[in-house]
Amino acid sequence: MTDARPMDASALAGRRILAVEDESLVAMFLEDLLVEFGCTVIGPASRVHDALTLVESNFLDGAVLDINLAGERVFPVADRLAELKIPFLFATGYGEAGLPDVYRSKVVLQKPYSAQTLRKALEQCFSSMRG
Repeated sequence: MTDARPMDASALAGRRILAVEDESLVAMFLEDLLVEFGCTVIGPASRVHDALTLVESNFLDGAVLDINLAGERVFPVADRLAELKIPFLFATGYGEAGLPDVYRSKVVLQKPYSAQTLRKALEQCFSSMRG
């Protein structure tokens, strides 16, 4: 798709999105928003091992990754998604400061976020993978 117009929520419909978040209320919020956008939610996973298992056992269109999972960094999941060329974004309260240099160009969704900011971040994530 080479259309440069912004996507609306319906353009996300049918996308299979991995949700990686360790805080249950935030995970439920994320899952609700993704369902509202018409996405199929894979997960949520609250630990790196669980997320990696879901990456390997599901077809994914994208992922939303919390950086800090109960003190464990999500970067092994990001590394695997990058290897598979699956677009992903980071959701964090720390901003870009918590990212290693290799991921500084990735979309970062600042917590707390709204439906609108999540949708825009997903649009940006998917549009950056076009071409």
